[in-house]
Amino acid sequence: MYFCGIIIESMNSKKINKVLIANRGEIAVRIIRTLRKLHIASVAVFADNDANALHRRMADEACPLGGGTLKDTYLNVQKIIDAALDAGADAIHPGYGFLSESPELAEACEANNLIFIGPSAEVIRLMGNKIAARKIAMANHIPVTFGMMGDQDEILAMADSLPYPILIKAAAGGGGKGMHIVWQKSDLKDEMERASREAMKYFGDGTIFVEQYIENPRHIEVQILADHFGNVIHLHERECTIQRRYQKIIEESPSPTLTDEKRQQLCETAVKLCQVIHYQNAGTVEFLVDKDLNFYFLEMNTRIQVEHPVTELRTGIDIVEEQIRIARGKEMGWTQEVIQPQGHAIELRIYAENPENNFLPTPGKVTAYHEPQVRGARVDSSIDGICTISEAYDPMIAKLSCHAKDRQSAIETAQNALKQFIIQGLTTNKAYLWEVIKNPDFVDNKIDTSFCATHQETLLKALLESRNNLNVNDIAISFLMYDFCKKQVEQHPENVWEEIGYWRYRMQLIVDVEGKKIPVSIEAATAGKIQGTVGEHPFKVEFIQYDNKQLKIMLNGRTETVYCSVNDEQKTIINFHGLNFACSRADQLNDTFDYACKEMVNDKTKLVSPMPGKVVKINVKEGDAVNEGTIMMVVEAMKMENNIVASGKAKVKKILVTEGQMVDNKMQLIELE
Repeated sequence: MYFCGIIIESMNSKKINKVLIANRGEIAVRIIRTLRKLHIASVAVFADNDANALHRRMADEACPLGGGTLKDTYLNVQKIIDAALDAGADAIHPGYGFLSESPELAEACEANNLIFIGPSAEVIRLMGNKIAARKIAMANHIPVTFGMMGDQDEILAMADSLPYPILIKAAAGGGGKGMHIVWQKSDLKDEMERASREAMKYFGDGTIFVEQYIENPRHIEVQILADHFGNVIHLHERECTIQRRYQKIIEESPSPTLTDEKRQQLCETAVKLCQVIHYQNAGTVEFLVDKDLNFYFLEMNTRIQVEHPVTELRTGIDIVEEQIRIARGKEMGWTQEVIQPQGHAIELRIYAENPENNFLPTPGKVTAYHEPQVRGARVDSSIDGICTISEAYDPMIAKLSCHAKDRQSAIETAQNALKQFIIQGLTTNKAYLWEVIKNPDFVDNKIDTSFCATHQETLLKALLESRNNLNVNDIAISFLMYDFCKKQVEQHPENVWEEIGYWRYRMQLIVDVEGKKIPVSIEAATAGKIQGTVGEHPFKVEFIQYDNKQLKIMLNGRTETVYCSVNDEQKTIINFHGLNFACSRADQLNDTFDYACKEMVNDKTKLVSPMPGKVVKINVKEGDAVNEGTIMMVVEAMKMENNIVASGKAKVKKILVTEGQMVDNKMQLIELE
């Protein structure tokens, strides 16, 4: 144990000199950082489409998993074990997701004399299955909601007696995957089949169960650490109430909801559950809390959580380091009494998704990336610059975690950091998150798990107002300054203004800013300086500096810093005061844009996928009559099913794709008449 800086080694501790990380993305990067701190070598695994991924480049060694589906790569236990053995690793860290709650991986590690940095296979199997976990909770007098187990036929046989609304869940999974609300009996069969399909894809197990859906609940969880000597402690709680599609997007600690008495009861209940099952390593016990602060056991995640930085910021404890210490057979270096969390922490998950289009993922190329440099802010990211976000994986790009003395200060730090967090080239939820954390109801803690759904119209309206409140003329001039010199600033930034032969005085230009046409007249141009009128307003702008997509200018006496990059449609993306705007010269033709395709997307008789993905199900055949709302096809992308739905009465004229085919968002799928 270690107290007051003194380290006492266990005589039975195991050596770990090299760890293979059976994961990808930001969690793999985060684990590598702790391994470096501990002077432990890291081994990454990567699929073909991750060959240039950050986690692969950061690791000391890397083992290829080949191509194919997730089952062929990151979910292939034998490939993971073979990679670890080939690399001479002592241990495997599974991160979260993928195989992190796979008893098969834990068993395979034991069979091959590898240390699994996580709990035993027996405990994973016990708590990883929500049905078994509920039984344990009930046996130990831990409150749970109404639930029903059984196969789909058994559940359907009880359809009349279920307390609607109910929630269908994947028995073997978490993270909101395979989860669906059923409001009425008539929807039960279809939603169960859909949930089971998703559960099979995400977790390799299509088993589902149903439980009572508590309306307007809070989602609060407790972080646990437990060693091999029977010591179990909690690192206090996190509130994870702000969610979309049943998946958390904002987490904070401490919970602004709980009283001190309820906080103690909740944490003690989580510790009790872990003691009963003889839990070891890091884990999280999750609860639903109703409006009267009654709490109900929800599930236990037998792994590190996405939101663990929130707890680390408040406690100063490196949870990955503790996982490794426990896996080595050492006694924990902490007791409950010495855990004294400080201040308030909040985490925001940044996704490649479009909040204005039902949060559909937006895979594509990142053309500019810049992390904020703000005191109290921490970024855990899967990328470090220009790259492509693949449709094959979860769309989370990064996590922004902020710590301050109290909740309001933490929110203000997060707002400042979000504005300085630059991601261009694809749509993200960054600006949406900014609107959420400044929404009065969020600030006043008037929230529940339906917050995003019930406030969606208000949040999107606020987002539009934030964009409209910026001076579009300033954005147009910022774009022109970059556009006129982009070749020079990209290739010869130190001599950007030596040649200005392109310029002509009295130039009459039109700048398109998000569809708004802004007339600009250039009346004078000297090295690095332009003046003229934009709209009906005079302007003066001076070039100051350009470095790594960052352009600094003096605009009408103010220093402005804007980030600039060009996307695949040859639109210039200007980040102005934290918001991205697509700009182009409307007085020039854009030869790269596929106008025919754009019109096809808007033709309701010629249907395309909302994003690149794979056709997993075709429900109609040529000649079928369809009505408004008929689900004709299902396209899977970024672990999410997207229904291709008829907008009205029509007849299927032609089906242009087959099940299993990969499609993009420009490829016509079905033609109706």
